[in-house]
Amino acid sequence: MSVDVRLPILLRQLRLPTVAANYRKLALEAAQAGLPYEEYLLALVEQEVNQREINRRKRRVREARFPILRTLDEFDFAAIPSLKRTKVLELARGEYIQRHENVALIGSIGTGKTHIAIALGLAACEQGHRVHFYTAAGLVNELLEAQEAHRLSKLESWLMKQELIILDEVGFVPFSQRGAQMLFAFVSQKYLRGSLIVTSNLAFAEWTEVFGDPRLTSALLDRLTHRCHILEFAGESYRFRQSLQRQATSSDAVVKVAGETSDPPPAS
Repeated sequence: MSVDVRLPILLRQLRLPTVAANYRKLALEAAQAGLPYEEYLLALVEQEVNQREINRRKRRVREARFPILRTLDEFDFAAIPSLKRTKVLELARGEYIQRHENVALIGSIGTGKTHIAIALGLAACEQGHRVHFYTAAGLVNELLEAQEAHRLSKLESWLMKQELIILDEVGFVPFSQRGAQMLFAFVSQKYLRGSLIVTSNLAFAEWTEVFGDPRLTSALLDRLTHRCHILEFAGESYRFRQSLQRQATSSDAVVKVAGETSDPPPAS
């Protein structure tokens, strides 16, 4: 069996697909450049390692279950003057995750809280962290279902292994007493063992409306806001403003077209 047949088979067995795909090309380049065998081997191994890291990043992003991908480059900071760009960029470096700190994004509906949460989560994935995205109601439902199916401890163990959990839309749906207790238990377990990013359209003083029990709410906030970066989003809905801009652009286009197709005035 020739080398060209045996080598790809062995490389697949060793799970070196990038080496298998590139060894011929790099061998030709090395021969033309007169490179020693060690440099040729180094180039092959570097390509394999780099491709594996790219694959790991893609897998982390896929496993995070973001509803949509958003980056900080796409965010219009000028539209939300209350939000400090430098602070967001500092958080994007991911040091808060290493320190097991939390991030709370508080503000009106449509001001970009979920966008920033996803962008920070995406940055964390690229830095090698295990991340998972939930709506608050979605996590509560999953915890309740796991409890009923007698697999709560397994789910809790998995949640503790995630270095960053994003809880979106706290405050949109009030929790049942049991659901509020489950979420409190989760936050208590995660306290100082991992990081949370929480988004809410309610000020902290209003969270009792969602959790029902003032004492439970106070205890939850005590854990959540200790060692927490709080970002305020003040302003009108970004989505609503974009909708108005699109309507204005569409209206201008209609007026322009109507003007171009109207009959010219009669000659005097």
